[in-house]
Amino acid sequence: MNPVAQAFQTWTANTHFTFSRTQDYTNANLKISFHKGDHGDGYPFNGAGGSNAHAFSPTDGRFHYDADEQWSVEATPGVVSYETVALHEIGHLLGLEHSSIEGAIMWPKVRSGVIQGLHSDDIDGIKALYNF
Repeated sequence: MNPVAQAFQTWTANTHFTFSRTQDYTNANLKISFHKGDHGDGYPFNGAGGSNAHAFSPTDGRFHYDADEQWSVEATPGVVSYETVALHEIGHLLGLEHSSIEGAIMWPKVRSGVIQGLHSDDIDGIKALYNF
């Protein structure tokens, strides 16, 4: 399973949400893409080593990876994991803000060299947000 699909599966396993992939990008509810520098959303990327991704609210649905970053599908020292960043950014797509709990996926800084899962704080946060 690709790392982004795995991240969606992790959220599915811990919420009442289901996600499905579509080939129709124009009409998709959530849109994932790669960009460099200023890409028209008011949050330009600043090249390798800066912000590696960002996502918007559930009503917007955009999730952008920084194409200048080095990415990995494995836990590679010094390299950010596609899956870990996807898990974090999907949290934003679902409406979660950053967490003050360092081990949470919604902690503001994603660690490199690891593939991280959800923390109880992330699960508690999404359950509180959607009352389930």
